[in-house]
Amino acid sequence: MIKTEIKNYLDYGKVLIITNGVIEAYVTIDVGPRIIRFGHVGGQNFMCDNRSVMEPKDDKEFKEFFGADKKWEILGGHRIWTSPESYPHSYYPDLDPVKYEITPSGAIFTPNAEIENGMQKQLEIKMDPDDSNMFVTMSVTNIAPAAQKFSIWGLTVSACHGTLIIPMNTNDTGLLHNRNISVWPYTNLADSRLYFGKKYVTLRQDINIEQSFKLGFGLNHAEAYYCLGKEVFRKSYETNHKTEVYPDNDCSFETYTNAGFIEIESLSPLKDVEPNETVSLTEHWSLHQKPCDVEFNNDASIEEMLGKL
Repeated sequence: MIKTEIKNYLDYGKVLIITNGVIEAYVTIDVGPRIIRFGHVGGQNFMCDNRSVMEPKDDKEFKEFFGADKKWEILGGHRIWTSPESYPHSYYPDLDPVKYEITPSGAIFTPNAEIENGMQKQLEIKMDPDDSNMFVTMSVTNIAPAAQKFSIWGLTVSACHGTLIIPMNTNDTGLLHNRNISVWPYTNLADSRLYFGKKYVTLRQDINIEQSFKLGFGLNHAEAYYCLGKEVFRKSYETNHKTEVYPDNDCSFETYTNAGFIEIESLSPLKDVEPNETVSLTEHWSLHQKPCDVEFNNDASIEEMLGKL
């Protein structure tokens, strides 16, 4: 049975708590929305819930576009964006109250329309009745008078101290490439947080390393595993690289980290979205107990652990 409750949470104001008795999700309704907590009931939080983990965006260019009294805060947790990223357009100041509707399996959250960007976003959460599965659907409607080209971008800003596992493509393409990886200008491929194997890439969040790091991947089977303590957060979604084009040189998955958090990012195909047309992307989230110890710089060890989940 799905239950909901409204409480204040940290410095976010009111949140809607959705739980099936096994897992719980807190979604901000005074700002955002953000899925600001996700974990087992009473357990650790896989989301970053440090509202001040990054400085706000409120420079001259930002204020000229959105208004003199506006600012953008990362807030943490999971949010809906669109790609390709641009400044200041991507950084909509979503600090107003959020409308929500309770459903039999969760809730639907609708923030104010982004008039400046010509977009209306919506977030829906559905939980299974008695296990650790949750489905997160992100929808964006083009409310501009002309078509817009964009991808839905689901950014899960996650807690510190864990390690992300990204399974690589394994399809045999003979003499042709089977992996596509994008590298951002500030990324150091010799970074100590990174491991590149034949089948897996891992990225460790380290609170002692300030340097930003970001990679993007074209994944045939988009899934990632964030290991935090004795638990594993799995995030997966469907991709179709055979017929679709994705942002950032065909990336359907991206990850970013610094000293404050790590991001687990999904991307939908890049589309020309007509006026009043809505596009959506659904992620499957689940929580698992880590079944054994794992060496994050060893493909065989990673494969053994994932095979036991």
